[in-house]
Amino acid sequence: MFTLGIDIGSTTAKAVLLKDGKEIVSSSIVVATVGTDGVSQAVENVLRESKVKREEIRVTVATGYGRKTYPDADFQVSELTCHAIGAHREFGSVRTVIDIGGQDAKVLSLSEEGRMVNFAMNDKCAAGTGRFLDVMANILNLDISQLADQAAKATDPADISSTCTVFAESEVISQLASGIKIPDVVAGICRSVASRVAALVKRIGVREPVCMTGGVARNAGVRSALEKELGVRILTGQNAQLMGALGAALYACDKANKI
Repeated sequence: MFTLGIDIGSTTAKAVLLKDGKEIVSSSIVVATVGTDGVSQAVENVLRESKVKREEIRVTVATGYGRKTYPDADFQVSELTCHAIGAHREFGSVRTVIDIGGQDAKVLSLSEEGRMVNFAMNDKCAAGTGRFLDVMANILNLDISQLADQAAKATDPADISSTCTVFAESEVISQLASGIKIPDVVAGICRSVASRVAALVKRIGVREPVCMTGGVARNAGVRSALEKELGVRILTGQNAQLMGALGAALYACDKANKI
């Protein structure tokens, strides 16, 4: 039995095709904004890679920021629920899930059974999100994937005090003009994101084990800074950016078993 989970984020579309609720047959991540054909591309990618036909998929679940824009889903489920399901599947005993997406940051507190019991969310400001990192990378003329390596080279991380992306942009430009080295600026940027997300985590309490999901989880600079802010080890994995789509596919499997 095949089920499909689609996570429609603000900057990427993710799809996971699951077999019998256990095996990830194929997955795809397409950089695209809501309202474009990115979702269709992600779905076509997993079907082509797996050689599974659309009619073979028992249930499709859409989640994420743009879940209501996908008409072919059988169910639409909150990304909070899907990230909780996906993280529990990947890490088992995890109690705190930190998800930093393109436009928001979410922190989930889970029960031993993997059910969400509390959450905190920042969706009002780009600071502490992937969008903040994108803006900063553009200023520094770096690819987003280069930030972690640059941060690792820092000897004296800069202090990014502005809590607004626009003001932080001006602050970074001023620091570069005053001769502060790029690695130190990048380390300061990572620490700035971490401090904002840490404040969100502390609102609901840090319960270990802690894991990190979303695209920013791949940034070792932010992850390391967040570990220092919280004083805990943070787990992550190769499926970090797919966690919402994986949770949606698992939810779809549960629904299929009840049909």
